[in-house]
Amino acid sequence: MAVDLSEEIKTLDATLAGIEAVLDVEGLRRRAQELEQEAADPDLWSDQARAQAVTRRLSGVKGDIGRVDGLRRRLDDLIAALDLGDEDLLAEMAVDLPSLTRDISTLEVRTLLSGEYDERDAIVQLSAGAGGVDAADWTAMLLRMYLRWAERHGYATEVFDTSEAEEAGLKSATFQVKCPYAYGTLRSEHGVHRLVRISPFDNQNRRQTSFAGVEVTPAVEVSDHVDIDEKELRIDIFRSSGPGGQGVNTTDSAVRITHLPTNIVVTCQNERSQLQNKAAAMMVLQAKLLERRRAEEAAEKQRLTGGPQDVSFGSQIRNYVLHPYQMVKDLRTEVETSNTGAVLDGDIDDFIDGEIRWRKAIEKDG
Repeated sequence: MAVDLSEEIKTLDATLAGIEAVLDVEGLRRRAQELEQEAADPDLWSDQARAQAVTRRLSGVKGDIGRVDGLRRRLDDLIAALDLGDEDLLAEMAVDLPSLTRDISTLEVRTLLSGEYDERDAIVQLSAGAGGVDAADWTAMLLRMYLRWAERHGYATEVFDTSEAEEAGLKSATFQVKCPYAYGTLRSEHGVHRLVRISPFDNQNRRQTSFAGVEVTPAVEVSDHVDIDEKELRIDIFRSSGPGGQGVNTTDSAVRITHLPTNIVVTCQNERSQLQNKAAAMMVLQAKLLERRRAEEAAEKQRLTGGPQDVSFGSQIRNYVLHPYQMVKDLRTEVETSNTGAVLDGDIDDFIDGEIRWRKAIEKDG
């Protein structure tokens, strides 16, 4: 056992050393000190946007340092146990090996995220496609899946808008994931997701195929300079609907903004205040326009654009089959699992990691 364990630990040590080199941990420590000095400036909070950007960057850098240091401590403990040659201690330490291997692999995937906007928050929009009421229900299931994924990792989320379907489920939903590298992580989910199951809405218990589109865009920052002419906007105010409390549902606080030149429409009705809803809707609109600009400037990145998707058969990136067998399979990476319940409860890291590695390999070969 000791020989096999020794080889595994050597491999992990080499992998972690490579991660430390790529992330430049000492450089991160210097950057953290610089940001701490900047955050201590008493005049910083006179500019709210800048203050939030600084504190967010500081939190992200400290998080990176903490993750690497934590993994290094765990690995060093294993190496020390191996050097002592105590079989009982080795057996005890080996229990942590699968978890440590997985955590190092996850951090290794993070080092592959080097796109221009990868380190930003992600804005995700879900929309029901072909499949009628089942597609609307599937859209609601996807919303829960992504929110549970974020919750599992301790990532903050904010739901801007949900548009309920007439019978059940959602026509659409828009939310933001707030954590370092949220966009780089979640952009692999951009595309059409297909569900096959016995429809709970069919009294004959027939199998139904339904589709939902997932659109992922990077959140805008002050430095993006996405100029929007107010004259090119149509702003509609209407009464909020759906869950959210009596105050939300009985006031004309919901905001819908239409960008006339592009016909992009965004809605926000999550807040009680009309001004708050308008500000959130403008942020989503800016994100969509930023992504549109990126696509126009770089044609090779058009697969990331916020344009319309063909949300129907043959266009999907992933299949979720609940009947006649249990299987979730990504059609790009061939990653699959029969544990559909765990996936729908937010356990999608294997799919995300697989796509990031696949995308990096494609870019390298290209």
